[in-house]
Amino acid sequence: MARDLPIFPLPVVLFPGVAQALHIFEPRYRRMLYDCLAGDRRFGIAYVARGPEDLDPAPPTGLVGCVAHIHSADQLPDGRSNIVTVGERRFVIDAWLDDRQPYRMARVREFTDADEDLTEIAPVAATIRQAFDRLLAALAVLADGAPERPDLPPDPEGMSFRVAAALDLDPPVKQALLETRSTLARLRRLGPLLAGLAADAEQRAVVHRRARGNGKGGATAHVERNG
Repeated sequence: MARDLPIFPLPVVLFPGVAQALHIFEPRYRRMLYDCLAGDRRFGIAYVARGPEDLDPAPPTGLVGCVAHIHSADQLPDGRSNIVTVGERRFVIDAWLDDRQPYRMARVREFTDADEDLTEIAPVAATIRQAFDRLLAALAVLADGAPERPDLPPDPEGMSFRVAAALDLDPPVKQALLETRSTLARLRRLGPLLAGLAADAEQRAVVHRRARGNGKGGATAHVERNG
C-alpha cells in the first residue's frame, strides 16, 4: 500500500509492535508532531547514522523504515514534547516529495512478511523462545532479581520483532533484521545472535554467583528496555 508519510530520521530502529519513547524539541519536528496529532497520529521513523559532520542526514530512497503511531504525547511548557510511539507496518521510501512543510515528506510503500509455511517456522520460533528464556534467566542472576521481561507475541513474526528489539545489537544489525521480509529468515538470523548473547550472559552469571559468594558483585545487562 502506497501513502504519503512524514519522515523522522533517527539513529534508532523501530520494529512493528514495539514501543519507542521520543523527545521532540526541534521546531520542525514540533510542527510535524502538531500536524500528526491533528491527523492520523502517524509518521515514519527511518534509521540514519548521525555523525558530527552531518547533523541532518537524509535517509536514501529504498530504505526500509517503520510507521510510528503516537500512543501518547505530553507537551512541556517550553513547546518541547515527550511522546510514546508504537511501531506498526514497515515501509520502503519510494520518493521524496516536494512539500512546503519544514519536515520531510515521502511517498512510501508499506509491506509485511511473505506468506510462509508455519510448520517450518514453528520449530525455529520455539528454539528462539527457549534461547530468549535462557538469556533472561542469566540476566536475572546478574541483576540479583528478575529483570523486566518483554512480553513475546504468540505469532512468530511479532515474536521475531520483539526479540530483535530487546537484544543489545548494533543499529545496522537491527536495520538488517527490519529489512528482512521473511519471518523464517529473520528467526534464523536471530538464532546465532541470541545464542551468543545467552552464552555470554550465562558465563558472566556463573562468575557473578561466585563473586557474590565472596562478597563481590557487579555486572551489566544485555537486553534493552523498550518503551
